[in-house]
Amino acid sequence: MTVDELRWFLILAETEHVTDAAAVLHITQPTLSRAIARLERRLGAPLFDRESHRLRLNEYGEVFRTYARRALDELATGQDRIAAMLDPGCGTVSLAFPHSFGSWLVPELISAYRPSAPETRFLLRSDSADAVLAALREGSVDLIVTSPEPRAPDIEWFPLRTQRLWLAFPEQHPLAGRDSVALAELAREQFVLLRPEFGLRQITDRLLAAAGVRPDIAMESTELATIGGLVASGIGIAVLPGPAVAGTRLVRIGDSGAYRTIGLAWHGSRHTTGAANRFRAFITTHGVPGSGPATLADSSDV
Repeated sequence: MTVDELRWFLILAETEHVTDAAAVLHITQPTLSRAIARLERRLGAPLFDRESHRLRLNEYGEVFRTYARRALDELATGQDRIAAMLDPGCGTVSLAFPHSFGSWLVPELISAYRPSAPETRFLLRSDSADAVLAALREGSVDLIVTSPEPRAPDIEWFPLRTQRLWLAFPEQHPLAGRDSVALAELAREQFVLLRPEFGLRQITDRLLAAAGVRPDIAMESTELATIGGLVASGIGIAVLPGPAVAGTRLVRIGDSGAYRTIGLAWHGSRHTTGAANRFRAFITTHGVPGSGPATLADSSDV
């Protein structure tokens, strides 16, 4: 069996859905299905129970998952030790994060760390919040910067910064001149939202649900810049961090809890490289330059 087959099995064990796992891994469904079938033939036992269109990890799969994780951890440890022997002052940190953090927060973190470890290399990956969390769980990245906090017992979390969220209106919207607007007032508005796999969308959905609002979704996107442009064009309104883009006005949300906390996360029980451990230790000790670990920020922070 190959390392890829072990990694793919672990992702499928998490999702229990071939389509979702194949999307996370960026492979085709038939490729994933054939790899799992090969594993099952070699082990002489099914790893999943097939129930309609879903899979359920069975008792054989539970046992194999424990040893597959251990095998990949041991391989990673060996690679890390060899890298340290070849170049003790060097190392690589693989870091994943949602797209919107790539233009400000991630560069800040790396810039703050580089003077203390100038030889450290970074492998950067940007994707949705759901995808970066899946990458962390299956071991393809060491650390993630994400929001909201992952609610999983195997994931450790350190808050870095808390951003205020705003209502973004087209400049000529009747509510654009208000100091604040309660979400319950927006029941008849059309919204422009990120797709459901993005963290800010998940926070927005919770805020609207708490206010009793079922949003009328005019359009969805994968980029905050596009959301801002659609708002400016009058397509709908949005919940966004600042600053305002041309053609929009930001209005304070009158409801409590209108913020997002961004943090650094890592797997609590999986091996992490020495370089990643040093970077994590630096960030959790020093935080983000110019702010505490959970300082409510205004729109100038984005």
